Amino acid sequence: MEKRRLGDSDLLVSELGFGCMSLGTDEKHALNMIDQAIEHGINYLDTADLYDQGLNEAFIGQALKGRREQIILATKVGNRFEKGKEGWSWDPSKRYIKQAVKASLQRLQTDYIDLYQLHGGTIEDHIDETIEAFEELKKEGVIRYYGISSIRPNVIREYLKRSSIVSIMMQYSILDRRPEEWFSLIKEHRVSIVARGPLAKGLLTNRSLDSLGESTKQSGYLDYSYQELVNVREQLTSKISKRSLNEMALRYCLHDDAVATVAAGASTVEQLEDNVEAIDSPPLSKSEIEMIQATTKASRYEQHR
Repeated sequence: MEKRRLGDSDLLVSELGFGCMSLGTDEKHALNMIDQAIEHGINYLDTADLYDQGLNEAFIGQALKGRREQIILATKVGNRFEKGKEGWSWDPSKRYIKQAVKASLQRLQTDYIDLYQLHGGTIEDHIDETIEAFEELKKEGVIRYYGISSIRPNVIREYLKRSSIVSIMMQYSILDRRPEEWFSLIKEHRVSIVARGPLAKGLLTNRSLDSLGESTKQSGYLDYSYQELVNVREQLTSKISKRSLNEMALRYCLHDDAVATVAAGASTVEQLEDNVEAIDSPPLSKSEIEMIQATTKASRYEQHR
């Protein structure tokens, strides 16, 4: 599988990453999914301490025994939770980050994290304090690099100006092209995007819309009505008939080198194999990219500017 450099780091990540949130709580299944991902050439695993209150990290730690050095391991921090209690609170403080990283390292059964990401963020946060925490962890050798997971323009601008982040995780897909507005600025700062949600909750797969739940029929997806979704899918598959929707979706996310990796989730081996096959297909041609862009909305993120 092809690899791309993550920002100005020395991390070379597979074009297809594995978003581990979808692993579930069955250990045997989770370990098998991670094994399959690695066997298919995926070297970027993305998790968070919040996922199943640390269980997700624990599964990954178990799966990586004896092969930790093969993997670019990314996790996230900032959502404070108590084991066994529902919900969480936002805490990007230096004290909490330095406390939480110890728990993540223990669950992941490793002494370092390749990419430590702030799991959200607002412009009201004490951003300098958060940055200081990450910089100290870098100096201590606990983390190699850090990034943020955010689509808020005002937050992104501040971290690009004030920190040494190497990545920004953003929801990005054919049906959510909001990050494209920021590609040039992000590249100017030698930072990469980690794309999440590339299949738009299954809307950009060959599954029928009827199988995706009643809420899609009622509310659509983002600024697309249900009928618009029907029309877009029909147009894409008719205009670019040689490619599956899955293929178009994943290859589109990689059409600009602002994106280093597509962190796609998968709950079955079949879904994982579909994603691998899609990523291994040839890059989209210029005419295919233009066709996709002419068929979909170039929406802007209107809040938090």
